[in-house]
Amino acid sequence: MGTIRVAAAVEVTEAEGPGARYALWVQGCSHRCPGCCNRRMFDPRGGRPVSVPDVLAAVARVRERIEGVTLLGGEPFDQAAPLAEVARGARALGLSVVTFSGYTLEELEAHPAPGVRELLLATDLLVDGRFDASRPERERRWAGSANQRFHFFTDRYAPGIERIHPGEPERTVELRIAPSGEVFANGWPEMPG
Repeated sequence: MGTIRVAAAVEVTEAEGPGARYALWVQGCSHRCPGCCNRRMFDPRGGRPVSVPDVLAAVARVRERIEGVTLLGGEPFDQAAPLAEVARGARALGLSVVTFSGYTLEELEAHPAPGVRELLLATDLLVDGRFDASRPERERRWAGSANQRFHFFTDRYAPGIERIHPGEPERTVELRIAPSGEVFANGWPEMPG
């Protein structure tokens, strides 16, 4: 089993996809979109190495509190092979998989790197496209910019789940304060990373 460069993980979040989820931010991004809130995740040498079995053990510990796993970053498909193992493991636990990528689906389908096809096959919902700071998303949850697309690969989720309905909050923002005093925010792409 492989190793992943991990930037951050949140065991239970409601800000990174449908329902309660285990969110895994990977380290390293080949896109480096201007205005990205996760600039600290660009450098592939940052973060920390975590083995696939350790990630799956962390997911299994909170299995009863979540409905799925969300892979984001950074760029998940820059580490497609080990993340495909994580996605398959999450699926084996009965969990859904949501993957965010700056690549478009068409780019991924033509991508020759190991694991890309396998990660796509183990993903229930893909949100694709580079972040465009000039086109902030205001009508759909979870997408950072209006150009990004939702691809529903399985019947686990249906189109429309991402839509914000009248009276609903535009975003869910979560703040966590570590014992060290460090603050971690997730759920809002315009917040500084």
